[in-house]
Amino acid sequence: MPDVLLFGDSNTHGTPPMARMGTGARLPAERRWTAHAAAALGGDWRLVAEGLPGRTTVFDDPVEGTWRNGLRTLPALLHSHKPLDLVVILLGTNDQKNRFGLNAGDIAAGCARLAREVRRQEIGARVLIAAPPVVTGRGCLAETFAGSERRCAGLSAAIAAAAAAEGAAVVDTAQAVAPDPLDGVHYGPEAHAALGAVLAPAIREALA
Repeated sequence: MPDVLLFGDSNTHGTPPMARMGTGARLPAERRWTAHAAAALGGDWRLVAEGLPGRTTVFDDPVEGTWRNGLRTLPALLHSHKPLDLVVILLGTNDQKNRFGLNAGDIAAGCARLAREVRRQEIGARVLIAAPPVVTGRGCLAETFAGSERRCAGLSAAIAAAAAAEGAAVVDTAQAVAPDPLDGVHYGPEAHAALGAVLAPAIREALA
């Protein structure tokens, strides 16, 4: 039975598109992409969903807390859930926030750093990096993600290059999903289903 850690942010947690911030809402477990992927893979796979709203790749968030930094928590999670065959990194959305001022190359470098950390922990897991769409930041998240479309253009290509340099598998989720126009960041139920459908074969292929 392959063991897979899904290391992500609010879109792995299941936060729905928001009309206002701070609601704490969450899609039902069966409607999250993680459940769709698990169903597509079948019962002989074990997927561990580890999604934290606000999680970045490697950057401390001065507003929401340094514990949102994925690099700070990844080593503990790797050892908590081992043995693991694969670690899927689904981050980079929150790195696009205006407060960080990052570009596509910066975000790709953060993903690469996480891939190196998986290797550094010597748990024997492979890495699959899922490149997220560039967000639009609308409605209640318009100010938080202001300028993301300009700063982060070319994100998928940058992450693909970084993954190749690290010997990690990569999948471009922007080809299959887009954030809901309500807030320009989070996914609705249909997008979750589409994301599960594109990630299930990518997970299988990463361990082929």
